[in-house]
Amino acid sequence: MPPLINIGTGEDLTIRELALLVMKVLEFDGELVFDPSRADGTPRKLLDVSRINSLGWHPITSLEDGIRKTYNSARTQLELAMP
Repeated sequence: MPPLINIGTGEDLTIRELALLVMKVLEFDGELVFDPSRADGTPRKLLDVSRINSLGWHPITSLEDGIRKTYNSARTQLELAMP
């Protein structure tokens, strides 16, 4: 079996940063509220992508563009499904 290879950007962001990015892409102007009495997730989620990068692979879509493309695709599919 070939070895497992992590694929990603090699960049990390917090849950808050991700939520703010999604809000920006969706043009949501509501309030973002976190419950400080709850666990705030894994402190670090960053994977080592040096192996895939050494093979010449690098991401071509930013996280923001990927969220935007996914959101727009979902909206289009929902619009097509509506009578």
